[in-house]
Amino acid sequence: MGKNTIKLVLVLMLVVAMLSGCAQSTAGDMTIGLVTDIGGIDDKSFNQGTWEGIVRFAEDNNLAEDDYKYIQSESDADYLPNLETFSDSGLDLIVAPGFLFFDAMTEVAAKYPEQKYLLIDSVVDASNVASAVFAEHEGSFLVGVAAALKAQDAGKDTVAFLGGMDFDLIQKFEAGFEAGVYAVDPNMTVLVDYAGAFNDAQKGQTIAAKFYDQGAYVIYHAAGGTGNGAIKEAKDRVINGEDVWVIGVDKDQYSDGIYEGEKSVILTSMMKRVDVAAYTVAEKVLNGEFTGDTLVFSLANGGVSIPAENPNLTAEWTATIQEFSDKVVSGEIVVPVLPVRLQ
Repeated sequence: MGKNTIKLVLVLMLVVAMLSGCAQSTAGDMTIGLVTDIGGIDDKSFNQGTWEGIVRFAEDNNLAEDDYKYIQSESDADYLPNLETFSDSGLDLIVAPGFLFFDAMTEVAAKYPEQKYLLIDSVVDASNVASAVFAEHEGSFLVGVAAALKAQDAGKDTVAFLGGMDFDLIQKFEAGFEAGVYAVDPNMTVLVDYAGAFNDAQKGQTIAAKFYDQGAYVIYHAAGGTGNGAIKEAKDRVINGEDVWVIGVDKDQYSDGIYEGEKSVILTSMMKRVDVAAYTVAEKVLNGEFTGDTLVFSLANGGVSIPAENPNLTAEWTATIQEFSDKVVSGEIVVPVLPVRLQ
């Protein structure tokens, strides 16, 4: 090999090393901001799940601690100014979890056309906004099956649904849950009530107490921080000798229901993988693949599910739930998006 050839090889190796260094530093230079709704970063539900996805992405890609941050909104009036604050900072990606951000996101996306955004749970038709939506009714169908199986086993005939706010999005949770319950036992009673808020744990506990007093054996909540009140009510009652259960939402809430050692009042949870949505879109930004499209997370792609481990479900029930899941994915079962009361 001649001297010129050796020099050329060395130059090429240096170029490759430099390009590799640039590729590795790209993630380190990436910045992400999360604007939470009024539920806060530790709501044990929607905001927290989204933040966990961002943190996991940051850790996997060696982001510095000050490269990913959040702002908590104290009221809905804060949504737009908080989004603008991050937009003025020129972050690579700004994430807003929740359909309540729709108006603010629509406005801020038009004002900052070069800024990349992710809106979870609603769709803004803009080239700089990636929208993540979920088949909540499909995941809720599975926990409806679980609730009915557990109730049947205990000789009970009543379960309940606790919603945060009575909008079409949360109605999908209600519709899927009902359908899952009725798929197991069409004669079972499903009680329904809405708290009118996602951050009122006291209201959630009050409604849960009413449900249990009316004979509900299992309560499925889709109420964010409000649902924490239902979990507390269940724990209080179980500690006092009653036999009642709660189904968690958005993330695996088993640990939130622990009341004695490793026992938990959480029967299972409908996992809405907002963490996966945040991680997926952040990865697209990192790889230069970001587009203002709508991403759908369903049973088929793992966007909704029950936890991999469910200590309070028997192996037989888990197998039955999987059978129903397969039927939904194949199209044999089409889960409704409207609850019975609105059909």
